[in-house]
Parts: sequence; C-alpha cells; structure tokens
Amino acid sequence: MRLATLRDGTRDGALIVVSSSGHRYAQARAIVGTLQGALDEWQVCEPRLRQLATDLETRVVEGEPLDTTKLLAPLPRAYEWLDGSAYLNHVELVRRARGAAVPDWLRHDPLMYQGGSGVLLAARDPLVLPDASWGLDYEAEVCVIVGDVAQGTTATVAEKCARLVMLANDVSYRNLIPDELNKGFGFVISKPATAFSPFAVTPDELGDAYHDGCVHLSVQSFVNDVQLGDTHAGEEMHFSFWDLIAHVCRTRGLTAGTIIGSGTVSNRDPARGVSCLAELRMREVLAEGKARTAFLQYGDRVRIEAHDAEGRNLFGSIVQEVVRP
Repeated sequence: MRLATLRDGTRDGALIVVSSSGHRYAQARAIVGTLQGALDEWQVCEPRLRQLATDLETRVVEGEPLDTTKLLAPLPRAYEWLDGSAYLNHVELVRRARGAAVPDWLRHDPLMYQGGSGVLLAARDPLVLPDASWGLDYEAEVCVIVGDVAQGTTATVAEKCARLVMLANDVSYRNLIPDELNKGFGFVISKPATAFSPFAVTPDELGDAYHDGCVHLSVQSFVNDVQLGDTHAGEEMHFSFWDLIAHVCRTRGLTAGTIIGSGTVSNRDPARGVSCLAELRMREVLAEGKARTAFLQYGDRVRIEAHDAEGRNLFGSIVQEVVRP
C-alpha cells in the first residue's frame, strides 16, 4: 500500500491512497483525514486503507489522475525526526574530510541526531539557499515512520513498530557543520528542513527487499541529471532500523508519527558512487589531493529515487532545484 498527502490548503493536507502504478489516487477522507490521524489509529485505519487500495487497483474505485507536484511530504510535520548514521563508510569519509578522528565506539553505539520536524519539505519543494558559501549538500537516505514505541523496546520487538518506509533528502550546510559541532552540542543551523519522497509505503510493498531491519534496494541520486550514486541501502547498513529504534528507546518512548532516518546511504565500492557531495569530494581528496566538485549552486537540480525489482519508482522521485530566497 502506498500513501501520500495531497495539498488542500491546510497545514497537514489530505491523506490519499496511491495506485501501484503511481498514476492514480483515491481520497481517504471517508476513513481518516490525515496520515498522522491514520498513524494514531493504525489498527482501525490500516485495514480500511488497504481495502481502499485494493478497490483502487481493481477499479472498483476509479480514482483520479495523480500529479505529484501537488503533494506535500507524506507527513508535512512530525512529532520527531531522528536521523541515524548507520553507514560507517559515510561517517569515516565525512569525518576525514573535516579532520576528525573516527572513534572506536562507533561500531557498537549508533550515532544519531534530532532534526527539525515542524517543517518537512515536499519532494518538489525548492532548496532555498540564503548564502552559497554555506556549502549546500544533498543526502539520499531511507527512513521509516513508526507507530507508538514504548521506552525499553528492544531491537527484536522494534520490527513490529515500523508502519511505513520512504526516502529522504537530509540537506546539510557542510561549511557550517564544523564550527557548530565544535560547540559540543549537536546540529541546529547546519541542518535545514529535510525533504521526503512523494509516497510512503507499507513494508510489505517492498517484498523480499525488506528484511532484517534494512531496505535492500539501490538508491539512485542525480545532480543536473548526471548520476552520482547507485548505492545499495541494505548491504552495508551497519545498524538496522531496529537497532536505531532500540537505541533511541533506551531512555524514552516514541509517539506514532516519529520518523527514523538511516543516514546517508553509503558503500565502500567506488563503482556504486555516492549519495552526497561530501563523500565525492573526500574521494577526490584521497585520489588527487584536493576536492574538485563544488557543493550545490543556484540552479542545480537534485533527484533521488529507488526502484523495485519490477522497475517501479517505488517511493516516487524527490526532485529539488536550488534557488535564492
């Protein structure tokens, strides 16, 4: 089942069910108004939404043509956005880029930060860059939306907590990060609003590509239609989503609608490319002694997507252009 949120003039939009082709949709308002509402009452709403999805697929409900430019993020705002860094190759490369050591604890203790969740960008929203010197970078990620999760939930139990899967562009201002982290208190101004894929899908929609708390699909990323990455999201995810959920819930519970991010998808094989410019620049430094690739400039366009075994653009495409305020 694929869900999305239609712009309707309200802050939280209107929940819709999307066909497997991604070309048609049906309004879910007779069941529940918003995705957050569905997550709050998942046990009641999920079976009815699935029936609507079946009716849409079999044309019992004809539905309407879908224009993805008219969608908000699946959750236009969320109770929490908690992003991990589950790919050790990414952590190692980015830390080397800013001259920081890689601590030994990183292999057994997940690295996570809490991002801003009051404003979440739609897949077609522009990337507004107030100052080009800040070093704007994209970061292609996979994420899950959870239901209510109790404090003390273990990784074994966490599997049952994931409701939906989607992609993210976790945007960074690379040149603001070092000074901010030197304060010893985490990201704030160096992490602007995150964008999410048009569709959030239930885990079963991924079939065999979803197991062991990882999404075993390749995530493609492009800048100005030049492919920079075809990175595999499952093979080198050192901490699974279940590990990340359990880590957070060691000291607190999570409410339905919390988003957990994987961190930038990263593979050690250079042939797979990269999911952010920081990695590409660091590889250039290691190979040539200096970075050649600039961070994103005004007019640049980023595209992020992932296809299933049948070639479906499963989550829809994140397509964003860098613009001035």
